[in-house]
Amino acid sequence: MPVQHAVLALLATKPAHGYKLRNSFEQAVGEQWGGLNIGHLYQILDRPARDGLIETDRQPQPVKPDRLVHHLTPAGRAELDRWLNEPSVRLRGYRDDFFLKVMAAAQLGDPETLAGVLSRQRTHLLRELHSLAEAAELTGQSPVTSLLLTAAELHARADLEVVDAAETTLQPGPLTTPAGEEPAAPAGIQAPPGQGLAGEAPSKQTSSRMRPSAVS
Repeated sequence: MPVQHAVLALLATKPAHGYKLRNSFEQAVGEQWGGLNIGHLYQILDRPARDGLIETDRQPQPVKPDRLVHHLTPAGRAELDRWLNEPSVRLRGYRDDFFLKVMAAAQLGDPETLAGVLSRQRTHLLRELHSLAEAAELTGQSPVTSLLLTAAELHARADLEVVDAAETTLQPGPLTTPAGEEPAAPAGIQAPPGQGLAGEAPSKQTSSRMRPSAVS
């Protein structure tokens, strides 16, 4: 679990209680990653505690309830090192809400519905790029936060290319084949110009919408 291991990394620096961990996490990764709910954090801490990766000391306070301070164990440091020495592998395929929406719009067979879905997605991504550009202009950001902004921009530009590819290749219509029929080609999809169905190399045509030079 990436968030769990990130918490282990924070505890490898020094022991901390829950709210301190949450604040340290949010400061380290920046706003683009998203906030960390304190209730979720306590759920995250529960598993490594059961596995002996962290231990907790109870510190009495004069007025407030006792403070629970967590620290990394040698087993926790070994698990953190193991995680850092492995590549990050996508475990659930390329699942994305946008692809389900595209599938639904194409399945309905209405060209205007499909075009509207793609147009609205492009507008959203352009606005996102604009917001990212504004965030990148802020000073005093950590190198990790700046890297996250760069990653978010690259993802948004790649998503714009997907929208453009969908406009080129998708045709509204049923995407499933009745039982007993052999599809000659993937239903609802046309091969892009220059690409046959037998696996010929695709042409390198690129729309200007795929690489916006500026976002306004």
